[in-house]
Amino acid sequence: MTESAGSAESNVEPGLSVYDAIRRRRDVRAEFTGMPIAADVLERVLGAGHCAPSVGNTQPWDFVVVRDPRTLDRFADHVADARLRFARSLPDERRQTFDPIKIEGIRESGMGVVVTYDRSRGGEHILGRHTVDDTGLFSAVLAIQNLWLAATAESVGVGWVSFYDESYLTELLGIPEPVRPIAWLCVGDVAEFQQVPDLERLGWRGRRPLADAVHLEKF
Repeated sequence: MTESAGSAESNVEPGLSVYDAIRRRRDVRAEFTGMPIAADVLERVLGAGHCAPSVGNTQPWDFVVVRDPRTLDRFADHVADARLRFARSLPDERRQTFDPIKIEGIRESGMGVVVTYDRSRGGEHILGRHTVDDTGLFSAVLAIQNLWLAATAESVGVGWVSFYDESYLTELLGIPEPVRPIAWLCVGDVAEFQQVPDLERLGWRGRRPLADAVHLEKF
């Protein structure tokens, strides 16, 4: 059972439809310009994230905005090491496909938004989480999706970085227990959005047809 966290107040509402934003949304890597985004745009984007539905109305997310170049550099170096470890684990043919794929825009975007999940928020007796504990984590992921679509509507790029050790990011940002970082999002101005997602365009994996994903009555 989920409830909305409330409506974000805004004087400007972009005209892009939700369907257009879904189709236009990309995991941005190489297209960041490095130009800062306006404070009111950032507030609207974060506000959209904060409007996400959450199990028991717990709103278990927080947003850590990171702009310090020293922190961006340290995290980028850590991610580069994680990328190298993954590359070394791949078969030769798969590694050749992976090598040209850019996995992050940490420095180029000039800003990270780290989304965290606090399972303890609201206590142990959470309406709707009793039998499926992951609904709390799912709630935080819904906040990420809201944020991402709002950013797309604002022509702001977002790139989700997942090549990192959770303990490293926790220590880097001083995140207290039991809070977990669940996403580093590179957020920033972009020159363009790619028409075809990078992993499709560069041959890593294509998109499944909708018909292959839809099942009637039983799997």
